[in-house]
Amino acid sequence: MEKCNRLKAAFKLGKPSMGMWQMLPGANVSRLLARTGVDWVMVDCEHGNIDDGAMHEAVPAIAALGVSPLVRLPDLQSWMVKRALDAGAHGILVPLLRSADQARELVQMAKFPPRGKRGFGSPIAPQCFSPMPSLRDYLQEANDALLTMVQIETQEALDKVEEIAAVEGIDVLFIGPFDLGNNIGHPIMNGVMAPEVKAAIAKCHGACRKTGKKCGMFATSGEQAKLYVEQGFDMISVLTDHTALEHIATQQFNVSTGGSTVDRGGMY
Repeated sequence: MEKCNRLKAAFKLGKPSMGMWQMLPGANVSRLLARTGVDWVMVDCEHGNIDDGAMHEAVPAIAALGVSPLVRLPDLQSWMVKRALDAGAHGILVPLLRSADQARELVQMAKFPPRGKRGFGSPIAPQCFSPMPSLRDYLQEANDALLTMVQIETQEALDKVEEIAAVEGIDVLFIGPFDLGNNIGHPIMNGVMAPEVKAAIAKCHGACRKTGKKCGMFATSGEQAKLYVEQGFDMISVLTDHTALEHIATQQFNVSTGGSTVDRGGMY
């Protein structure tokens, strides 16, 4: 199972792993993103228009193309963790984490006994791995094969970032720059990131390096994603489906009418 997790395989090789972000519902959207050459697709159930049913369609559609399906949960709740993992997700991402205690609570939700309290019973989850493991093998291997990730995007989390990173069972600290900027009093305005936000990002990155954990970053363009690769981030989201559709559609319409291409005017 662990070898089937493209993101985890990239981590083991020490290579940066690129992914796409799905906010729009539909298995066809999932397949389109998975065909771009990325290692993973994040199914966004927090800010995306993706409910439980749409998530259950997206995850196997991504996995069927040999790409790792990841799910960003709406919140830190046990049933949400269970639904995403039982759907076959290769990893989960919890937004707005605030403390190491919450991180430890998440690990308990995400791991089977004796390392946690996750319930066992989904016949669907093994189908998102190839070759497909038996239910028994899934039970025995899932704790090591699946990724448990948290977003650092609050002042509380930033203050305790090394403590959070040190929690056993947490694999990735993923930086959410927009909420992080908002919560530390320096929102990203007009696409420009304040020095304080850059310093906060560097602090998170440093905590990951100190504790041996992986650090993820949200980008909004290929050019920006490339910069984060050069800065040593391990996991980078290149683009969302919504942004790609809006940008390309607007750009091509402007070209057709003799207008200029879209200039977003900043980092974000």
